[in-house]
Amino acid sequence: MKENLSTIASRTGVSITTVSRVLSGNASKYRISNATAERIKAEAARCNYAPSIVAQNLRKRKTRTIGLLTPSLSNPYFAEMASSIISEVHRRGYTTIVIDTMEDEGNFNEGLTQLVARQVDGIIAVPCGQDHTLVDGINNDFVPVMLVDRYYEDYALPYVTTNNYKGGFDATSLLIDAGHKSIACIQGVRTSAPNNERVRGYRDAMEEAKLSAFEFVAGNEFSIQNGYLETKLLLSRHQRPTAIFALSNNISLGVLKALREARLRIPDDLSLVSFDNYAYMDYMEPPLTRVSQPVEDMAILAAKILFDRIDGLTPGASQLRLSPTIIQGESVGRL
Repeated sequence: MKENLSTIASRTGVSITTVSRVLSGNASKYRISNATAERIKAEAARCNYAPSIVAQNLRKRKTRTIGLLTPSLSNPYFAEMASSIISEVHRRGYTTIVIDTMEDEGNFNEGLTQLVARQVDGIIAVPCGQDHTLVDGINNDFVPVMLVDRYYEDYALPYVTTNNYKGGFDATSLLIDAGHKSIACIQGVRTSAPNNERVRGYRDAMEEAKLSAFEFVAGNEFSIQNGYLETKLLLSRHQRPTAIFALSNNISLGVLKALREARLRIPDDLSLVSFDNYAYMDYMEPPLTRVSQPVEDMAILAAKILFDRIDGLTPGASQLRLSPTIIQGESVGRL
């Protein structure tokens, strides 16, 4: 078993936050008893937990490295975001350590502890799952953490994201304005705040148009397979939808594969709107209508806020939502 704050917390019977505070040398600051602190230190030493060795000296010098946690480098959206962050970090004279968490919360938490062990100066993360305990502990007691794209709802950790609600609402409204009533929404990871905001925008647009009876939300991954399988199921229904709103570029590719296998044409037989913007979408037949996110702006802002915190500056707004835009293609037909 690979040791991390969570495993030490489990064996010592305390919270991850308490372990984090003890190993970062902040036990007295948070009034943690000597007995508890010694128990945690002894366990950390017994299992050769790396951060327990470096914690006392962690902030005395800079390594000029930044950690980046991303859920899937095989996804063009996250690959583009990672590239933009790496470029901005390099421009500031720092090196980036990149970890692909493969959309797994356990891998994400393990990646966080590995980055702390490597003594990075700060972390930019696209979180997985909904438990923010470890992120919060590291952000408070080890190094600053900046979230990008995804975030923890109703929590104070800093983030930069897209106004996903607006994107979901505007995309659905575009289909409604074209005369569509039966609009299916194929979503991604259900624990992702951006996904849930897009779904909320979709539902509110349908409700505002008095089309709630036609709402249909399915899916559970930002993957080609998810888009493909859910579209196959939609097409097998007695009354199939006239339009699909796909909540990511990969989902859209799966939708297209299923439609072509069924010999259905876009937009003659079914309309499609996608979240995410890539140049290749203009070269599809037909070009896709999509919601474009300001990926580069998000990356630059996330890096700027993180470096401000590393330098001891207090950022102005630390939870930012940037506006998306609709790019009109030819994948929406009028009814």
